[in-house]
Amino acid sequence: MAKHDYTSRIVWTGNTGEGTRSYRGYARTWQIAVPGKAVVQCSNDPLLGGDPGKMNPEDLLLSALSACHMLWYLHYASEAGIVVTGYEDCPVGTGEIGPGGAGRFTAVELRPVITVAPGADLGIAEALHHRIHAVCFIARSVAFPVSYAPRLEVSA
Repeated sequence: MAKHDYTSRIVWTGNTGEGTRSYRGYARTWQIAVPGKAVVQCSNDPLLGGDPGKMNPEDLLLSALSACHMLWYLHYASEAGIVVTGYEDCPVGTGEIGPGGAGRFTAVELRPVITVAPGADLGIAEALHHRIHAVCFIARSVAFPVSYAPRLEVSA
């Protein structure tokens, strides 16, 4: 099996001058810096005191899962002769927080709205979703169920 490495640089930016001297004395902010790409400003989940205006790890995981599904869908659609003219997803991740504050995702539902060109076989367009979980890098890496509730629209 071929191996491939992904790299990232995480830099904590939440030192307010005292480091972690006290639990409430530092910010839960950081940057994701991948060489050659724009820096992403991040924070903790707002439920845990994070900045709601910044991406948090849960946002990033949910977005990565949705994007991976989308890219495979577009690939399979192209191969099947389905012309996709628009794709938008508003996925929902369900999480739980247990005793002691440990959390986890328990499920994710992807809810893509896919616009296809007139004449597309909607049965084939729908069926493509069911092939993706077997190949999507992110979906194959998570320990919770991922379901799909796609909606297909035909462009005018």
